[in-house]
Amino acid sequence: MEAVFTQRADMHRLLRFYPKKAGSLAVGALARLRLPESLRRPLLSRFASAFGANLDEAEKEIGAYVSFLDFFTRRLKPGLRPQATAVPGGVNSPVDGVVIAEGRVEEGTLIQAKGLPYRLDELLDGDAGASAFADAHYMTLYLAPKDYHRIHVPIPGACVAVGRVEGELWPVNAASTATTPRLYVRNRRAYWIARGAREDEGLVVAAVMVAATHVGGVVVDPRWLSGRLLPRRGRLEVANLPCSSGDDLGAFELGSTVVLLVGGPRAAEWIPARGLGPVRVGERLGSFRT
Repeated sequence: MEAVFTQRADMHRLLRFYPKKAGSLAVGALARLRLPESLRRPLLSRFASAFGANLDEAEKEIGAYVSFLDFFTRRLKPGLRPQATAVPGGVNSPVDGVVIAEGRVEEGTLIQAKGLPYRLDELLDGDAGASAFADAHYMTLYLAPKDYHRIHVPIPGACVAVGRVEGELWPVNAASTATTPRLYVRNRRAYWIARGAREDEGLVVAAVMVAATHVGGVVVDPRWLSGRLLPRRGRLEVANLPCSSGDDLGAFELGSTVVLLVGGPRAAEWIPARGLGPVRVGERLGSFRT
């Protein structure tokens, strides 16, 4: 296992010479190409088999997806990801993936992996609402190529802001998170911030969607933009637009990582309900201390 990790780390070092943005644009263009009907089933089935994607959960039959990107951003059959029962302070997983890191923000610092720190103010690029997360709990959720790539609202409440930060496109995987300092604040990313309501009154949550090599597309659902375009770098105010757990938040075009921040005046009362490991959309990640 150590030898495999070392080999991956060496490959990662070589990536500094790879034109990551140009390569990502090229892969994105190929993923958008419309596939001939005769090739859709064999090509997409082969991809799904290679990465372990569960075709039984897909909303449509495999041959109905017109491109690789159409398949990557597929929806699931209705009812497959029910939201956990509402409880005081309940925060549900926004994605299918694996929790690879979690902890408390301490002195404005989060831990990426293997003790590598990064700064909250850099992650949110100096956003005006960053102070709400000074004592936040964070969870880092990694999405593999096999996973469902849509992102969902984790709490009931109201969205107050969305933003985007232009950046690099380093890989986001076990080797890179353990060897690339400040990976999440170097890469391109978008974020979504909401205040909790009802049973989540007193919480403020941010979902930071981090792009990666060949995963340059981080799509925020149009509902939160009100006809506007996200700037390459900057924040858009959202006028307390109501949201419910499970609503569409956005999508990754080929998969990546979400850093979920649970802050606000009652952040100290919020306790995680699970540690590292697999998680699905709608499963409860934590709630207020009882």
